[in-house]
Amino acid sequence: MNRKIMTGAAFAGLVVALGIGSVVLEKKAKVEAAAVQAPMFEVDPLWPKPLPNHWLMGMTIGVSVDAQDNIWIIHRQGSLETGETHATTNPPIAMCCAPAPPVLEFDQAGNLLHHWGGPGKGYDWPDSNHGITIDYKGNVWIGGNGRGKQPAAKPLASGEMDESAAKATDSYLDNQVLKFTQDGQFLMQIGKPHSSKGSLDTENLRLPAKTFIDKQTNEVYVADGYGNHRVIVYDAETGAFKRLWGAYGHKPDDTDMGNYNPDAPPPQQFRNPVHCADMSVDRLVYVCDRVNDRIQVFKPDGTFIKEQFIAKRTLGSGSAWDIAFSKDPQQKYIYLADGENDRIHILLRDTLEVLTTFGEGGRQPGEFYGPHSIATDSKGNIYVTETYRGQRVQKFVYKGIGPVTKEDQGVLWPKKK
Repeated sequence: MNRKIMTGAAFAGLVVALGIGSVVLEKKAKVEAAAVQAPMFEVDPLWPKPLPNHWLMGMTIGVSVDAQDNIWIIHRQGSLETGETHATTNPPIAMCCAPAPPVLEFDQAGNLLHHWGGPGKGYDWPDSNHGITIDYKGNVWIGGNGRGKQPAAKPLASGEMDESAAKATDSYLDNQVLKFTQDGQFLMQIGKPHSSKGSLDTENLRLPAKTFIDKQTNEVYVADGYGNHRVIVYDAETGAFKRLWGAYGHKPDDTDMGNYNPDAPPPQQFRNPVHCADMSVDRLVYVCDRVNDRIQVFKPDGTFIKEQFIAKRTLGSGSAWDIAFSKDPQQKYIYLADGENDRIHILLRDTLEVLTTFGEGGRQPGEFYGPHSIATDSKGNIYVTETYRGQRVQKFVYKGIGPVTKEDQGVLWPKKK
């Protein structure tokens, strides 16, 4: 009898425990469901695979994903240090290394598929590459922000120095964007080097940062950029000028505004550089006003809608470097590359609220030194290039939507299985 009573009591206790456990799990599930949700990622430390031919990437200054989910980057060969290119001397100092061609295409596994780029007949290759975009037709668009060499001041008869030539910096700038096929065949050039007349010049650019091509209208939007203070739009087939605007939809103004002050009223013009101008599925244009630490949103005609400051007290190179949209049909999230703070911010697109942040300054996988450009593939994976001495592209694997448990997630190292 006692054994039966004890067994029954144990069973009843187990039922109660299971009931309590079920309630706890149910409450936990409800809490997680009610928590802020955001995309989750892990760095792939083995992507991409090593380059052939002792090749190295310099400042990796642009990334884009094509319709086949291949990943394209562009880098600056000339940014490699002398000691990194000892294989290129005559005779070679050592076996390693040499600059890779400027344009590199990788597949999903990180294999190098194609490579090309550099000066050629019929076009003006940028003195300093900046930005790469693969459009909906598969064409490749490239910008540049090379400042070239300024002439030295010359002595006048009076003995004073003539500073006018040295100040004529527009004669020594990349003022163009280029359009190629995917195998590097030249198609079109908008703008000419040494020709910019400022932010109201409709024929030339001035240090353009990035392009976006609108499939609906076949127009190219240029974040222009490092010398000008505007977004400018051209016909993507003919290069004909369409329209331009500055911050808040104002007429662009090249007046020097001085250094950014986070405590001052919102700046009424873009500061250099205007670093991105990307269109969402609902046809809103998101502009990265980098040094002003903000994103501004416009209609395609340049009508201002709203703005949001990101890490507003960031000085130096600013926080709003580049954006990519999540791959759900509504593009619910924005991924913002913050090259000054060495982070990627995840924003809710409709409110521009920062939900969470990942990354940390450093050289190991999942860390950043100057995260410059960002793109997503059809699977939701993120690709981030790094400028300065970062000199690489990293892949972050999409792991689905989950609850935000930390404002700053740090390094997203793969979890043990």
